Amino acid sequence: MAITAKDVMSLRQRTGMGMMECKKALGEAGGDFDAAVEILRAAAKGKMDERTDRAAAEGTLAVAKSDSAVAMIEINTETDFTARNDSVIEIADKIADQAIEAGEGEVAANDQITALIDEVRLTTKENISYARGVKFSAAAGGKVGSYLHHNRQIGALLVVEGDLDDETLTGLAQHVTAADGMTMPVPLAVDEASLSADAIAEKKAEFVKEAEESGKPAEIAEKMSTGKLRKWVDENTLLGQAYVKDMTGKTKVGDLLGGAKVVKFIRYQVGVK
Repeated sequence: MAITAKDVMSLRQRTGMGMMECKKALGEAGGDFDAAVEILRAAAKGKMDERTDRAAAEGTLAVAKSDSAVAMIEINTETDFTARNDSVIEIADKIADQAIEAGEGEVAANDQITALIDEVRLTTKENISYARGVKFSAAAGGKVGSYLHHNRQIGALLVVEGDLDDETLTGLAQHVTAADGMTMPVPLAVDEASLSADAIAEKKAEFVKEAEESGKPAEIAEKMSTGKLRKWVDENTLLGQAYVKDMTGKTKVGDLLGGAKVVKFIRYQVGVK
């Protein structure tokens, strides 16, 4: 079967491989286009597998949402330029769509996700990998919320029980995204009841020790530690934090809920586990 320049160009557009590589693959496949794609895919995968020791420290996030479920995934790339590539973003969105069909909680790479990653590795010629994913679902009467920053480097998901308007739900997700450990602590839990007893006891002991080492009597040290512990709990739990969108700093996240309840939340940042 004669191989035309049009055939070679079509294969190049499909795979992103070089003209000579495409011509050779078509020759090996006897002109069969699909077989040539598989030949190039296998060859590229072998080359990419040899590059897995190269750091994939950049990346992108993607979020998919339905009425009662939401998912977020992270894929890593070698360069930020590739992370912003339209084909990479498209694949990330497709993987998020796969993730929302998965079971609750962490989403591991399945055959479909692996195939999508292999596809984008073929076109970008970079060590691209699936880093992680998560899916949250709301029970009947509940809602899911999400926010993905415009740079696709940070995002958040949350689930609430009860009725909460969409604007507030998005605002809560934006708050979680903004809690980066610098402007405000990344919340350790939803509220005080969700913090481990060990974490609270350890922090209180730390505050008592600080007060005693400053020369305060045991009774005063105990009182001081109680106040410091209260402040620490507020600063490190989602509901206790000052709402980031209230410039006065007087509104706590918990004040926005009305009769609703935050069940769980998660924050992703590319390259930060």
